[in-house]
Amino acid sequence: MGNIAAIVGRPNVGKSTFFNRLTESRHAIVDEISGVTRDRHYGRVIWNGKDFSIIDTGGYVTNSDDVFEEEIRKQVILAIEEADVVIFLVDVTSGITDLDETIATMLRRISKPVILVVNKVDNSQRLYDAATFYSLGLGDYFSVSSINGSGTGDMLDKLTSLFEKEEEEEKEDIPRIAVVGRPNVGKSSLVNALIGEERNIVTPISGTTRDSIHTRYNKYNHDFYLVDTAGLRKKGKVKEDLEFYSVMRSVRAIENADVCMLMLDATIGIESQDVNIFHLIERNWKGVVVLVNKWDLVEKETQTMKQFEAQIRKRLEPFNDVPVLFISALTKQRIHKALELAIGVYENRRKKISTSKLNEVMQKAIEEYHPPAVKGKYIRIKYVTQLPTHAPAFAFYCNLPQYVREPYKRYLENQLRKHFDFSGVPIKVFMRKK
Repeated sequence: MGNIAAIVGRPNVGKSTFFNRLTESRHAIVDEISGVTRDRHYGRVIWNGKDFSIIDTGGYVTNSDDVFEEEIRKQVILAIEEADVVIFLVDVTSGITDLDETIATMLRRISKPVILVVNKVDNSQRLYDAATFYSLGLGDYFSVSSINGSGTGDMLDKLTSLFEKEEEEEKEDIPRIAVVGRPNVGKSSLVNALIGEERNIVTPISGTTRDSIHTRYNKYNHDFYLVDTAGLRKKGKVKEDLEFYSVMRSVRAIENADVCMLMLDATIGIESQDVNIFHLIERNWKGVVVLVNKWDLVEKETQTMKQFEAQIRKRLEPFNDVPVLFISALTKQRIHKALELAIGVYENRRKKISTSKLNEVMQKAIEEYHPPAVKGKYIRIKYVTQLPTHAPAFAFYCNLPQYVREPYKRYLENQLRKHFDFSGVPIKVFMRKK
């Protein structure tokens, strides 16, 4: 299941540079989906074959101009609650500040592993100065320089060793469907409507994941797990920043699912937070169905379904080949249709296309529109095959893979979508050397 590390620390200690160092700098292995702007606060890292999510809590301060201790405290509490390992970043050039002390006091009380990282250590004098941070009482520390990357390797070795050993779960071939979305869009109502009162057919399996409930669901000829993250909030812990919290919560749910039902609120429309969650789903390479809830409350005169759907697709570009369904969790309108769509997307995500069929279709598409020549060099695509990954990815073998640009890759992806049904599923297109 998804491991999450969260970075905490006061402002200006270099959290974003550190975060970027861990995620962006190793381009080769960081998930890049064409056209997705990188979320500044959430990234996937792969280190020595272990992959995990990293979250920079600093990005979520609401009033960034004047950061109050209260804001920092909230972030720390959130990180403690939601992450598996907490990385506490401090700055060697300013020494220990009162705020550092406050954070350290909070972190000493928790049972989760904490890694103390002293940043901006880029000469021998500073290496010596870093020793003062022992007095924070968090044990050993790692000296790093986010700017040039020194020390981050050792820190990552330690970090990945702290994640719980993933028990290889018996991977049953049963779809895992998660209901995700911003707070108050009606996620719990949908889950309750689906599970209904017939509790006897619901078998929660304990310990599947640490904090999302998997409910085995079999009725109406469907058999799947519902990954429910709603209602797991410890009430009253923190009046936290809901935006941040919903992203954190979504990360977990998305990583644990095959297909996500992304719920929108018809009375509000599609907001940037919805788009963020959509990109999280896409970047994690999961299937998605968009459900517009509370459609029963919309004045039909003001907007038709068609107009509303067009707006949604516009906002989700370039990946907008996704099913959109208008539902009401309250009146149970079309909720079974929503399940059918989700199961359909699950099947699309597992779809394997034979190499012969693939080449027959795609060679024609390539004939119709060749990749543009670059610097007088012609790109010839020889053949294509589907890679043996858990979600659809295709390798196009050609003489000059480095010259194939994004727009052409998008053309190939669109052709794949046109000829084979990959609705609701992100596709990866790779150019490989013949």
